[in-house]
Amino acid sequence: MSLHMKRITTPKSWGMEKKTAYWAPKPSPGPHKIEMSVPLTVVVRDMLGYCDTAREAQRIIGAREILIDGKKVRDARRPIGIMDVVSIPKNKENFRMMLDRLGKFRLVRISDDEAKWKLARIERKSVVKKGKFQITLHDGRNILMDKAALKTGDVLKIEVPTQKILGKYPLDKGFTALLTGGSHVGEIRKIQGYTVSHNPKANMVSFDDGGSTVKSNVFVVGKDTPDVKLPEVSAL
Repeated sequence: MSLHMKRITTPKSWGMEKKTAYWAPKPSPGPHKIEMSVPLTVVVRDMLGYCDTAREAQRIIGAREILIDGKKVRDARRPIGIMDVVSIPKNKENFRMMLDRLGKFRLVRISDDEAKWKLARIERKSVVKKGKFQITLHDGRNILMDKAALKTGDVLKIEVPTQKILGKYPLDKGFTALLTGGSHVGEIRKIQGYTVSHNPKANMVSFDDGGSTVKSNVFVVGKDTPDVKLPEVSAL
């Protein structure tokens, strides 16, 4: 499998200049789809500006200077997706990966306390051995639970890296959601209703402003207001 991809084919969400070079690092297989993640090399070199070349970024990462969700990583191609926490203890900096209103990934600076937790959306729920429930989250995590009064689309607030559940945000009326896809990506909406389709069509979520979108584009981020910081809107 190739370790690189043509820069011209990189997803728009990366925000990379297309014609300054021929190649770009390709994300490793992992919890996030390629269009919904950025390789760590791009985060260190292009987003944080810690170095000028991919080789320098690989040295920084190989020295275990970067933490993702509280764990040291050495894979320079590790995919970083929405809500992942990037920490650099040496510089006393913490960031949360978010999407802006142009659908591009942005690092949002957060405090040390905020870096201790993240939000993770439930993608699947299944019964495993001994009657336990396995919850699969959008970032590839699996959590075993004795009871699972949860549904897919709900969001858990978990401590990292312990995965202790600190709270939950259901996909229900009145909760606040971040749109992660569609023509209104990066915007905040108040959920009005959730319609389950009993045919091949996708389940739909409607909002109090009259709009709607498919369930996969909705990420609940709080009750009355978002519990995570959002990217600042650039002035036109």
